[in-house]
Amino acid sequence: MSKNLFIGVIGTALFLNGCVMAPKYNRPEAPIPTDWPEGSAYKNSQSPPEAQIVTELGWREVFPDQKLQKIIETALINNRDLRLAALNVERARAIYGIQRAELLPTVNATGGGSKQRGSSDLTTPGNPRTTEQYDVNLGIVSWEIDLFGRIRSLKKQALQEYLATEEARRGAQIALVAEVARAYLVLATDRGNLKLAQSTLETQQGAHALILQQYEKGVATELDLQRVQTQVDAAKGDIARYTQLVAQDLNALNLLAGSPVPAELLPPDLASVTPPTDISTGLTSDVLLRRPDIMAAEHQLKAAYAFIGAARAAFFPRISLTTAIGTASGELSGLFGSGSDTWSFAPRISLPIFDARTWAAYRVSDATREIALAQYEKSIQTAFMEVADSLAVRGTVDQQVAAQQSIVNSTQTIYDLSDKRYAQGIDGYLGVLDAQRSLYAAQQGLTSLQLAGLANRVRLYAVLGGGGEEVKTTDHSVKD
Repeated sequence: MSKNLFIGVIGTALFLNGCVMAPKYNRPEAPIPTDWPEGSAYKNSQSPPEAQIVTELGWREVFPDQKLQKIIETALINNRDLRLAALNVERARAIYGIQRAELLPTVNATGGGSKQRGSSDLTTPGNPRTTEQYDVNLGIVSWEIDLFGRIRSLKKQALQEYLATEEARRGAQIALVAEVARAYLVLATDRGNLKLAQSTLETQQGAHALILQQYEKGVATELDLQRVQTQVDAAKGDIARYTQLVAQDLNALNLLAGSPVPAELLPPDLASVTPPTDISTGLTSDVLLRRPDIMAAEHQLKAAYAFIGAARAAFFPRISLTTAIGTASGELSGLFGSGSDTWSFAPRISLPIFDARTWAAYRVSDATREIALAQYEKSIQTAFMEVADSLAVRGTVDQQVAAQQSIVNSTQTIYDLSDKRYAQGIDGYLGVLDAQRSLYAAQQGLTSLQLAGLANRVRLYAVLGGGGEEVKTTDHSVKD
């Protein structure tokens, strides 16, 4: 009979555990326009018809360069920041498991024994001075019956925080992939600029040798000789500068990869890199709601709603239950004998009458929700601005590259003509030096713009929420 009572109490408590006082969550309206921005800067920002939305692509499809793919693979395995993000996910999941377990009773088995000798003055005549007691019990200690959903709200809060951490990990992975690609492109650009500086130095040294011979024969002036010397020194300075930049770029790439990148995977220049895929932004800005940081902010907002439920439940009574069944005897051999069974049932109710902390906690929960809402809306606005900036670059960078290419072609022609006119004695060497400086600067400007165009594709990949390949999804075994 006692066992039936015990089971009945547990069943009734589980049945009553269901009321949750958290406010109903409705996704706030996004504080951004539905359509992407329009204007002169965005006229050429439309993606090709065959372009796909980035969330439908894996990062391998976005970054088809084989060498870059191998470096990204290494980074996904070895990068410490990504490893830390994954560990944070595991920690949040464990915390959620702890909070979820609060809904269930903790059943303990205990056993004990005591032997005591009392004073003869305090012992009733005829009773033994030495007494023994042994007991074995199976029971629940101070289990809170969640009638008003306090524990369920805290469990839901922990779940949403876990999901937010998972999205943060996914965002960290997307950011890592994008940063590795950007560092790879920067390294390729600086190695190309180093080769250009070395080639320019060879040209300047050849010109210096020619002018020196002419100077020694009295054909060229000392002014021409000193002018060409400045160009030689400038080229040497550029070689030193780009040598430094290449070394620093490689250090940054090694840090991202988590280990030294093999030399055979390093790009010789920007022209040798397979460019990232041109991706679509979608028809509307709703695609931003799938960005990891925005999804994480929404999970934090949902967690704030759950926190309000826990704060509200604190105003209502708390019922806890302590119960046990077992056996007890004055002799160890009689523990499980007839008539030794015992049971206890001790419910307890606590009704808050006056506790200023309860009201303060409720105000904190309400403020927390407003903060989470503001952060969620700010995340969406920031994402829209980042995409709009990238679209502005995409809409204008091709025109800039085309214009700069025309400048390079023109300055190349000017340099060729100036060199011929100097060789024919028509003009002085000053015109050749000016043409050389202009050509060198134009070539560097073209490389910078080409890098800006490719880097913008990488940035667009990141600000649109990245691709889904090799991104761990939320473990479906974790349920609310």
